[in-house]
Amino acid sequence: MESKKTEVGSTAVSYFDKGEGKTIVLIHGFAGSKLYWEKVLPDLSVNNRVIAIDLPGHGDSEMELENYSIEDMAGLIKEFLDKLELEEVTMFGHSLGGYITLAFCELYPQYLNGFSLVHSTANPDSEEAKAGRESNAKKVLEQGPEEFIKGLSTKLFSKDHTEMNAQDIKNTVEIGMSTSIDGLASALMAMKNRPDRNIVLKDTDMPVLLIAGEQDQIIPPEKTFTVKKENIEQRIIEGAGHMSMYEKPGELVKIMKDFLAKI
Repeated sequence: MESKKTEVGSTAVSYFDKGEGKTIVLIHGFAGSKLYWEKVLPDLSVNNRVIAIDLPGHGDSEMELENYSIEDMAGLIKEFLDKLELEEVTMFGHSLGGYITLAFCELYPQYLNGFSLVHSTANPDSEEAKAGRESNAKKVLEQGPEEFIKGLSTKLFSKDHTEMNAQDIKNTVEIGMSTSIDGLASALMAMKNRPDRNIVLKDTDMPVLLIAGEQDQIIPPEKTFTVKKENIEQRIIEGAGHMSMYEKPGELVKIMKDFLAKI
């Protein structure tokens, strides 16, 4: 799939832009890229305009700042939407992308007609997790990313289907290794420092979709489904780990389309 690039401020941002209709923005997870959405993008773009971006230091996007907070990345996406003259979108954020989506909703709700957290959470890191993020950032900077990326990629998928997902695990390793070392370290610290954003879910009246993988080893369903309200839909994908866009793309697309039909 052909990618595009645009300058946002002085940062080159790479993205896919396919289809026509309602605009959907897809934000990938940590150590990922727009390629994470390759299996769902063709189907989603039949009746929608689908944009999948590379976050700073990920994929083919550059980094203007030495370190980006979650709020910095949300601000970059806002400027990106302005550059493309997009005034209203539905945003789907996977994992780290979900943290950014929540920050975006808090800071720039006027751009959204609905949003979704895909294998993500509004909870902050525990103290133990914060220490782990800091340790991993130091390890990546000092020792390089290979060992860290290989260990992470295996945990992203359901333990019950490791052999079945072998090629997809290999693909996520390759995508992870395309992330710059500074991009990895910056994102790790951004995740460590993010606040509790359950208040965003509690306060919003717009349609919200929370998607969890039944066998997610990174963010189990109970950490995704933290707020229950009439406007918040909760969906579990059975047999999926943290990567339903690879493990169960057909089911993920159906859930996304059902949600979009209600907006």
